[in-house]
Amino acid sequence: MEKPQALKEPMDMPDPHFPIKLHHCRFDRRGATTFPHHWHEHLEFLYFVEGEARITCNSQSFDAGPGDLIVVNSTDLHHGVSLSDRLFYFAVILDPSLLHSQLIDAVETKYITPITQNRILFRNRIHGDPAVAECIESLIREYESREFGYELAVKSWLYRLLTVLLRHHVYASQSLEAYSARVRHLERFGPVFRHIEENYRHKITVDELAAIASLSRFHFCRQFKELTDKTVSEYINFVRLGKAEFLLRHTAMSIAEVAAEAGFNDIYYFSKLFKTHKKSPPSRFRSENGSADNGH
Repeated sequence: MEKPQALKEPMDMPDPHFPIKLHHCRFDRRGATTFPHHWHEHLEFLYFVEGEARITCNSQSFDAGPGDLIVVNSTDLHHGVSLSDRLFYFAVILDPSLLHSQLIDAVETKYITPITQNRILFRNRIHGDPAVAECIESLIREYESREFGYELAVKSWLYRLLTVLLRHHVYASQSLEAYSARVRHLERFGPVFRHIEENYRHKITVDELAAIASLSRFHFCRQFKELTDKTVSEYINFVRLGKAEFLLRHTAMSIAEVAAEAGFNDIYYFSKLFKTHKKSPPSRFRSENGSADNGH
């Protein structure tokens, strides 16, 4: 059986001398995957204009709507699903080299280098910050207009955005050694995450995942915990509960059918786990969150 390919996404830039690009992302179907699980060393900003989406970064999921900014830090393992029949957002992706200057000054050593080396991590979801909205909207407007000097304007708004993020939205910091170790682990664990995503309906053992990563069971479990902040069983249940939540929202399946489709063989265990993580039993969650078109 061929192993799933690693989840690192190659990133080509239309202009290597100005390594930033802008995508218009439109989806017309609720439940559509906006992007599969992947990671990259670039910094990415997702700015939502219409509709809602669920974005997962590493082990955390965020519901994003109009005006929200999702910051994908370098090496964040991320995945997206549309929660609306009409979804539109901008994706701004930049190569860290765009931020560097030729002079090793205070700006470079105190701020830019730690950001590009992922030693400063920003919060993934930013909501209700008008300064952030002004920066990202102005950056997008300048990039799209392509007026004379737009490169200077784009870079100026990018630095202003980073300033706001540094002042108000830093999540954590890590050492260069920790960043390098994370990159190595992600490259090794890419096929593992893909295997879980493709086989969550079936029984998945630690031994088979450790074999995919070519690690002993002990070292695999330790590195998996470091990477995801979850045990293997916790992460598999995290994936399965996410699938179950979607089915409860958007299908007319019975609770038993949802549990089975999401990979749970015991409906009572599923209900208990769902209530623990979602703070509501499946039936109540459906009645409060289900769409009108599925009859619930």
